[in-house]
Amino acid sequence: MDLAYIPSPSTGVINLGPIPLRGYAFCIIIGVFVAVWLGNKRWIARGGTAGTVADIAVWAVPFGLVGGRLYHVITDYQLYFSEGENWVDAFKIWEGGLGIWGAIALGAVGAWIGCRRRGIPLPAYADAIAPGIALAQAIGRWGNWFNQELYGKPTDLPWALKITAGANREAGLYHPTFLYESLWCVGVALLVIWADRRFKLGHGRAFALYVAAYCAGRGWIEYMRVDEAHHILGLRLNVWTAIVVFVLAVAYIVISAKVRPGREEIVEPRSEKSDKADEDGKDGKDGKAETGDTAGDEAADEKKDADADADADGDKADAAPAEGAPSKDGADNGAGAGGR
Repeated sequence: MDLAYIPSPSTGVINLGPIPLRGYAFCIIIGVFVAVWLGNKRWIARGGTAGTVADIAVWAVPFGLVGGRLYHVITDYQLYFSEGENWVDAFKIWEGGLGIWGAIALGAVGAWIGCRRRGIPLPAYADAIAPGIALAQAIGRWGNWFNQELYGKPTDLPWALKITAGANREAGLYHPTFLYESLWCVGVALLVIWADRRFKLGHGRAFALYVAAYCAGRGWIEYMRVDEAHHILGLRLNVWTAIVVFVLAVAYIVISAKVRPGREEIVEPRSEKSDKADEDGKDGKDGKAETGDTAGDEAADEKKDADADADADGDKADAAPAEGAPSKDGADNGAGAGGR
């Protein structure tokens, strides 16, 4: 009797009235939000503006989902296009089946489009979101737990995963490879964050480190899985993919460090519209100050002229005799006329 094991959910769907909430899709959505949240924080720390990561993710995420599904369907085509299978199931992404290799490849195309529209270098953006992608994978792997899929070989370890009988699976206790990969991805995220702070990685090297570290773990985890897969020279296809991508990622780190050492100083150039707005604001402020100074000077001049005119009128009034007051000559003439 097995006293310790990890139980599997009895169902991967929770129905809220007419709305089904699927555990697999829920994990993918949470992973995307975590990746965007952490990527945004890292982007701002690198000198970018808030919201840029989310704007580019609008392009990257849909492309990534399509790429992940395409990779899965192409490499496991027998599940959908062989005799007795329904090809329509290839579109049922909620039932599981996303290849990380295709998701990263086509997601990078979407990110490139978004970066190009914003005038942002793709390597800098990739460095910012690399740890977030690893955490998104860690969360997304729990979707496999809901679907009771992608487990490993039989085991009697205390953390064995209990699988119930179902389509294309036998009941028993197996290695929880979904858990192994989830924990590995958390470690990859922490490694990239530490290395980026310690060595100031730039020009895509933080992203390449994430890729290399993930592939190193995916290789041995993939080797433990027992689900159906294509084999080349005795190794599963995904093991070979992990080896090839690992070598390419390490090569990129070495070559990039020699060709473009250091880190980008500017990751998000200011837009011409923002610069023009700042200049207009500055000119408006200066113009307002100049207008105020001119108006003040004119008012002072007018006041000075008015004071001068007032002084002149006062002097003139003092010099002229008051109306009706006789002058000296007038008094003398009046006296002479009366004696005649």
